[in-house]
Amino acid sequence: MSVASDQTGPSNSSGLDNRFARALPEMAVAWQAEAAPNPRLLVLNEPLAAELGLDPAWLRSPDGLGLLLGTVVPDGATPAAQAYSGHQFGGYVPRLGDGRALLIGEFAGPDGRARDLHLKGSGRTPFARGGDGLAAVGPMLREYIVSEAMHAMGIPTTRSLAVVATGRDVRRETLLPGAVLARVASSHLRVGSFQYAIGQAEATGDIGLVRRLADHAIARHHPAAADAQNPYLALYEAVVSAQATLLAQWMLVGFVHGVMNTDNMTISGETIDYGPCAFMEIYDPATVFSSIDHGGRYAYGNQPTVAAWNLARFAETLLPLLADDGNDAVGLATEALHDFGPQFEAAWSAGMRAKLGLRADIDEAAARTAVDEILALLQQGRLDYTSSWRELARAARGHREHALTGQPGFDEWSDRWLALQPDADAMDRVNPIYIPRNHLVEEALTAAVEEDLTPLQRLIQAVSAPYDERPGFERYAAPAPANFGAYRTFCGT
Repeated sequence: MSVASDQTGPSNSSGLDNRFARALPEMAVAWQAEAAPNPRLLVLNEPLAAELGLDPAWLRSPDGLGLLLGTVVPDGATPAAQAYSGHQFGGYVPRLGDGRALLIGEFAGPDGRARDLHLKGSGRTPFARGGDGLAAVGPMLREYIVSEAMHAMGIPTTRSLAVVATGRDVRRETLLPGAVLARVASSHLRVGSFQYAIGQAEATGDIGLVRRLADHAIARHHPAAADAQNPYLALYEAVVSAQATLLAQWMLVGFVHGVMNTDNMTISGETIDYGPCAFMEIYDPATVFSSIDHGGRYAYGNQPTVAAWNLARFAETLLPLLADDGNDAVGLATEALHDFGPQFEAAWSAGMRAKLGLRADIDEAAARTAVDEILALLQQGRLDYTSSWRELARAARGHREHALTGQPGFDEWSDRWLALQPDADAMDRVNPIYIPRNHLVEEALTAAVEEDLTPLQRLIQAVSAPYDERPGFERYAAPAPANFGAYRTFCGT
C-alpha cells in the first residue's frame, strides 16, 4: 500500500495510531524529533516495509525520509517519549525513559497486527539525563544487522525498518557521523514500564495506572489472559513462558545480549536493544563482550538466571493486582516464577537435541549425556560454537575428516553419538551456517562510516538466509582470523 502525502505528511492511510499515548498519557511525553540537516538513506528493509503496508519507493522520497526521521508526522500519530524505570546492572533507577528515542505511533498493517514504529537517535527528550539524544551510524547499523539475523533464525525480535544518516556529527570519543534507526516492534512495553507504573502507584496510593498498563499489555500481547480467572496472573505466566522460550533460543545460537537490564526485557517476549550484543565464537559460558560488564553479570551462561531475576522484579510490580492479600499475591507470583526454570530447560533441551539431530524417541538420559559431553568438548578444545554444529552434520553424513577430528575425546564421543543415528539434514535446518560474525560486523560498520555500503549489504544478504549454504559466501561461515583479538562492544549511546 502506498502512503499518500500532503503538506502535513502522510495521511492516516498509513495505519499509524497513537493508542499508547491515549491509553497511558502518564507514561508518554509528546515530543518532536530534531531536524536532520542532510538526510541520506543508508539501508531500507523493503520486505518489512511491505508487511507494514508502506511503499518502499515512497519511503525513499523526502516525505518518506521524514517519517523515518520523525520530522514528518502522519495524521493520527503523536510522537512521544515513553517513560519507564529499570534495574541497570542490578541498581534501580526510578526514571529512565526514552532519552534519545520516540514512539511515532502504532501500525495496523495489512495483516492486522499492531506494531510500533519507534526511532532511536532522534534527539534529546526530557528523559535524556544529560545525553545528546543522538546516535552514530555504526551502532544503528549494528542493530539492523543483528536484529535481521535474529529474525531470519526465527527468534522473536524487534526489527529494523531503516537507518538514515542525518548529516550531523555526533561527539563520542571522536566525531562520528550521526544516524536514526527506525525500529518496528510488537510494542515497546518493558518490565521497566511496569516498574515505573508501580513507582507512581507507591507515590500516590493509586494502582490505577498499573492496572491500565496491565490491561493494555493483555490486549496487545496476551489476549487469552483476559478470559482467565485471574487475568493478571495469566499475564505474568504468559510473560514468564515467552521469556523462557526466548532465552533458550538465544542460548542455542550463542547470542550474548550484553545489557539485560529490566528496561530491556519486553512483555511481548521479543529481543530488544542491540547495544553491546555479539555472537559467541569460541564456546565458553563465561563469554562477555560488553565493555561495561566488568563483573560478567550478563555473561552468556548467566543469561537464564538474569532473566529469572528480571521476571521476579516484574512480579513485584503486579502484586497489587494478583490478590488482595499480600501474602497470597507473593505466593501466586512465586509459584508462577518457579515455572521459568523447567520451561527454559525443556525448550533448551529440545533445541539441543535438534542441534544434534536426535530423534524424539531417543532416551532422554542418553540425549542429555550427549549434549553435556559435546559442550564440554567444545569448551575444552576452545572450538568455534557455530561452525562446530555444521561440522557435526558432516560427520553424521560419514565424513571422517572435519574440524573436530583429532580433538581429545571427540572420537569416543562421536562413536556413541553416531550410534544414535543422528539426522544430518535436520541438523542443518536448525544450525545456522551464517551469523553476524564479529569481525565481519566491524568490517561492515567501518566501511559504512566511510560511505562504502557494499560490505554491509553483503553481510545482510548472508545472514538473511542463515541455514542455506551458498557458493561465494565461504568467508561468512568462517571464524574470525587469529589476529582479530579479543572483542569488546559498547552500548552505542
